[in-house]
Amino acid sequence: MLISQMETAPVPRAPTLSVEALGQLMPMFLWLDGDGTILGMGPTLMKVVGGASALGHSVTDCFQMGRGRTRQATFDISPSRRIHLTPRSWPDVSLRGVVVPIVQRGVMLNLTFGVHLNKAIRAFRLTEADFSTSDLTMELLYLQEAKTAVLGELRALNHRLERARRSAEDAARTDPLTGLSNRRAFDIALEASLEAGRRGGAPFALAQLDLDHFKAVNDTLGHAAGDHVLAVVAKILREETREMDVVSRVGGDEFVMLLRDSVDPERLRMMGARIIARLEEPIPFEGHECRISGSIGVAMSQDYDDPVAEEMMADADAALYTSKREGRARCTLSVPGSGGAS
Repeated sequence: MLISQMETAPVPRAPTLSVEALGQLMPMFLWLDGDGTILGMGPTLMKVVGGASALGHSVTDCFQMGRGRTRQATFDISPSRRIHLTPRSWPDVSLRGVVVPIVQRGVMLNLTFGVHLNKAIRAFRLTEADFSTSDLTMELLYLQEAKTAVLGELRALNHRLERARRSAEDAARTDPLTGLSNRRAFDIALEASLEAGRRGGAPFALAQLDLDHFKAVNDTLGHAAGDHVLAVVAKILREETREMDVVSRVGGDEFVMLLRDSVDPERLRMMGARIIARLEEPIPFEGHECRISGSIGVAMSQDYDDPVAEEMMADADAALYTSKREGRARCTLSVPGSGGAS
């Protein structure tokens, strides 16, 4: 009895939709007859091809088969075939879909932008209204844009953190009063030069400078004058050394210079003489003249079989105090192992 009822049950009729209703369900549909003539299309697809003027024209007038460089010479719209179309007016945007036969006439294609969605939205100024209400395209796009925005913010944050880290490192290695390197930065640079020398790198000189008569400036004119003098000294040392050299303030009026690839004794004496001559020029401050000088001691890495930081610093310091004992305002070169200086 059940079988008999099933055999005699009426076959339901296929639903009939207007082109407008179909466009609401599938804004990217393309309806073709058997010859490839465009009978109808969704409102979003009309934006892609330039409007309703495409209706009644051959599909080949508006589209090419294939995508990118793999475009085909023939236009195959066989039913159940997956298809890629490229609008002739927008060759950078590819559409994809499937060909489905329809009862009334011809075939129907429901197309999507696929990976070219972002480009299509910008090119055709599409909005949420251009997609079916059941289509998750816009939601996915919003998620992608949100992800891009978040990633952009994270990258910007990382850049800011990196700048802050570098700024903090620079601050940790910089003397705040003079802007020169501090003791920590100098020790790092010295150790790097020593290590490079062990691997056959260029020799270098280590020069210590102690200001003469600086205490008198502080005592008579105050610490503001002393700070001004230190800033002027820093400027002189920058100008008398090269960019490759490292100049550091390591104490109140104590400075040390790492002079890379500077190992000629006569040139070192001449540089020391220039620095001292400039230090002895009067330094004006609030209507007064600050007068100082400087004593310098130098040690050179080529004078050691295996130079180490502590030994070179001690020898440069000894040469510095030789300069002070012999009347100040002079530059003395250390002679390791000889028990003296030159």
